[in-house]
Amino acid sequence: MSTTAPKPSLQGVRIRARKGAVKAQAKHEPAQFRDQVLKHLDTVPPGDYDALFTRLVSAGSSLEFLKYADELYEILIIGGLLQPGGAFVDDGAPICSFALVQAPNEAEVKKYVDVLNRLIRRYKYLQKPLEESSIPTLLQYVQKWTPEQRDRLAYATGLMMATGLTGAGVLQSLTKEHLIKDDVSLNLLTRIIRAYLSEQNVDHLATTLRKGGIKDLTLFFPPNKRTATHLQDHFKENGMPQVAEWWAKRQTVGARQELISKLKEMYENDEAPEAIIETVKAWQTEHPGALADTDALISSIWQAMMASVDWSGARPDQIEALALREVKKFAPVLEPFCTTAKTQVALVNVVQLYCYEDRRIMKAFPQILKVLYNTDCISDQAIIYWYQKGAKPQGKQHFLAATEPLVKYLEAQESDDDDEE
Repeated sequence: MSTTAPKPSLQGVRIRARKGAVKAQAKHEPAQFRDQVLKHLDTVPPGDYDALFTRLVSAGSSLEFLKYADELYEILIIGGLLQPGGAFVDDGAPICSFALVQAPNEAEVKKYVDVLNRLIRRYKYLQKPLEESSIPTLLQYVQKWTPEQRDRLAYATGLMMATGLTGAGVLQSLTKEHLIKDDVSLNLLTRIIRAYLSEQNVDHLATTLRKGGIKDLTLFFPPNKRTATHLQDHFKENGMPQVAEWWAKRQTVGARQELISKLKEMYENDEAPEAIIETVKAWQTEHPGALADTDALISSIWQAMMASVDWSGARPDQIEALALREVKKFAPVLEPFCTTAKTQVALVNVVQLYCYEDRRIMKAFPQILKVLYNTDCISDQAIIYWYQKGAKPQGKQHFLAATEPLVKYLEAQESDDDDEE
């Protein structure tokens, strides 16, 4: 009697599927995920956002939200899965009835964003995909949707930025050329900022933009309108003058810093005072708004001058002498810009604040004023006026006490002049 040898067993051995079969199956996985999400949301009553949140949390316990985060946001925000290029996947699936862009008004959009906020607090891993891929991708496809849908997406994006769900970095998608040329980017940016300001102030907006790497808002404008004037006029016309004012101040600060850097370099290279003066005057012509303020102009010249001083090689007992020498050396640069009582008092206050902040030369304050007085940068009347009612509050009592002998001397000189007359 013959016996058949048992066939070898593959028990415990993992059989890998062919790569082609895996890829073919993977194509259908997002669609299956979408169908499961829609099934969870099918029975949610319209407008019941608490029920929507509850169903999404329930779905998260059984569906792979982490793996399909982008698809989840496409379903919840736009209403369905997207193909590369922004068109819907055409497989006959219905549009999600709870899509954010289908919300009837801003109040409903705000409730929807609150649901996303609560969902992300429940599933922390959903925030990174929202910020790094989902919102940037959706924004770059805005031309595919109706003006109303764009408006809802922009409003939601502004609220998400204001509440910290996303950073301002998502706006980089709007700087693409195909969006800029038809004012799509500008219109969306305007709507996003208006939504943001409905929740936060302009200073908060400025911080968010800076952290998100958005340094130049004019990049959202068409190339022929990328000027500070166009930007300020645009936001004023759209009811956001605070944005225009913030941008103007930002440009002013930037121009001043650029001037300070240039003058510092000229000081360090020991260029002639005449050349430095011409540079300042040219800068005033090119940036009339940036240096229109008296204190700003004098402060910029002074800051550049003191920033150029190399303090590293001086001993503590040499610091004051070094400061006086440098002030005397560069006083000719200050003198042409201190021709009025207002500018002279401004210079005294600039020196006061500088000495207050740099305690190493705090005691040298009266001597610095003497140098500036002897080089015709400030008059005796300016010093006396500053002493009587023009001093800044920072270290005021100390500086007034230290300057009292100088003021008494100047007053006596003035009295002698009056007697001679």
